[in-house]
Amino acid sequence: MERLCLDCGKPVKGRTDKKFCDDLCRNSYNNRLKSEDSLVVKRINLILKKNRNILAKFNPEGKAKITRKKLFAAGFNLDYHTHIHQTSNGNNYSFCYEYGYLILNEEEFLLVKREEK
Repeated sequence: MERLCLDCGKPVKGRTDKKFCDDLCRNSYNNRLKSEDSLVVKRINLILKKNRNILAKFNPEGKAKITRKKLFAAGFNLDYHTHIHQTSNGNNYSFCYEYGYLILNEEEFLLVKREEK
């Protein structure tokens, strides 16, 4: 039974478990597999980084209040965050890495920075 390269389809010679005709085809095949999954991850990571940078920009002191309008005008996306922290009094802070926010009301947010220990 003739084995064919998984990338280019040419016959493969050599070991019985060999799947590619050469390193170029092996790299091409694996890069193609990774790129399909990584496009989604890259897009989400760009949004998360942008959100983090916006929070950092408006919160230089570690705690600040900001209006919804100002946050959204900078391009902030509420749909993306890295984690949620619930306080003992029931408040849910959403975080983009070490920078977080609490929605105080319809028009105001409290920005915080989590200090790592």
